[in-house]
Amino acid sequence: MTTIEQTAPAGATSPTFGEAFKVWFKIGCLSFGGPAGQIAMMHRVLVDEKKWIDEPRFLHALNFSMLTPGPEAQKLATYIGWLLHGVRGGLTAGILFVLPGALVMLGLSLLYALGRGIPLVDGALFGIKAAVLVIVVEALIRIGKRALKTSVLLGIAGAAFVGIFFLALPFPIIVVAAALTGFLVARSSPALMGLKDDVGTLAPPVPDRWRQAGTAAVIGLAAWWAPVALAIAVLGSNHVLVSVGLFFSKLATVSFGGAYALLAYMAQQAVETHHWMTAPEMVDGLGLAETTPGPLILVTQFVGFLAGFRDAAPFSPVVAGIVAAAMTTWVTFTPSMLWVFVGAPFVEQLRANRLLSGALAAITAAVVGVILNLTVWFALHVLFGQVTERHAGFLRWYGFDPLGIDLKTLALAVIAGVLAFRFHRGLIEVVAVMAALGIAVRLLLGG
Repeated sequence: MTTIEQTAPAGATSPTFGEAFKVWFKIGCLSFGGPAGQIAMMHRVLVDEKKWIDEPRFLHALNFSMLTPGPEAQKLATYIGWLLHGVRGGLTAGILFVLPGALVMLGLSLLYALGRGIPLVDGALFGIKAAVLVIVVEALIRIGKRALKTSVLLGIAGAAFVGIFFLALPFPIIVVAAALTGFLVARSSPALMGLKDDVGTLAPPVPDRWRQAGTAAVIGLAAWWAPVALAIAVLGSNHVLVSVGLFFSKLATVSFGGAYALLAYMAQQAVETHHWMTAPEMVDGLGLAETTPGPLILVTQFVGFLAGFRDAAPFSPVVAGIVAAAMTTWVTFTPSMLWVFVGAPFVEQLRANRLLSGALAAITAAVVGVILNLTVWFALHVLFGQVTERHAGFLRWYGFDPLGIDLKTLALAVIAGVLAFRFHRGLIEVVAVMAALGIAVRLLLGG
């Protein structure tokens, strides 16, 4: 088993499994602020305070977490756990990173489903919608600054936006096309992808790496698909639990770039294809996910809960919602841990692979275009009452009445923007303030 002790730098300390368990549980309970905040907290705890891993190895682990689908912060925790204590360490870190937030999100989903119509709940959700719009804009700016280093990458982002917004291309096709473009460009002109010509020296391969990877793949795939297969056997292939399991399993294989990249695709599928929820409810779900610890992709659990809650037979709505939420969480996060355990034995060689780095840079650029699509989609559905999807041949666009803008929501969005961009307040604070203002607006002004 490959562990950090075999290549630990001078001054690094080796924790016991019990010590690591306590720290991973603490991180899971306090991991607010999205991937940037979560990664920063892990760096502070693991590198600066505990000194369980040094700076170069932490950055190496972070690079690896960006190479595969799934929430990068959870994969980072899983990989560092694997470095410290092998498979059991990786499982512990990955599960504890998600579990506290998943339990909180389940409670919020129950409150959402059962508390609609209560003025305080409706008012809070009204305010949170405005905060969500600003949060997505902030993510677009932050990721765009980091990813669009060259004109080629900017062009890939633009093409991705046109492809998903006007041509309605499936998100997986955009990811594959971007990866292929980055791979080919990096072969001849790495500078166009923001890469250096010197990629360094490849590390020697890990002994027995193929056996380790093969074992992890077999066990991981079996664990991933077991609940879906059980649902098919017991409830039939047309049951909502099966639909949820299959949809979010597909999502888990193309979830490059974090939750914001997937939200537009997921929202459009959940709202327009499966009819599990409405567009405003999708915005509500993102707002609730922003208030919980753990990965932002936990918003998928909210979607799964509502899907089960509204198509409950043969269960009660609450039981069906809980089971569907559990199915969603399982098929969302099990694959991301699978990628870590399969790829970990090869990570040193992957780090210096220029072609793979080019593909990743192109995917990240495409993600910016997809997030721009999400920003426009959210803005239309948050600010205007009626938004209709229209088509002309292969083109798709959204129609709305400019005079139908919701001035109350617009005012709240402006306030949220001032808090976020002028005063640089944190996400949790912005969401909390906007929820309070939403309650005040509903109670005082109605509507």
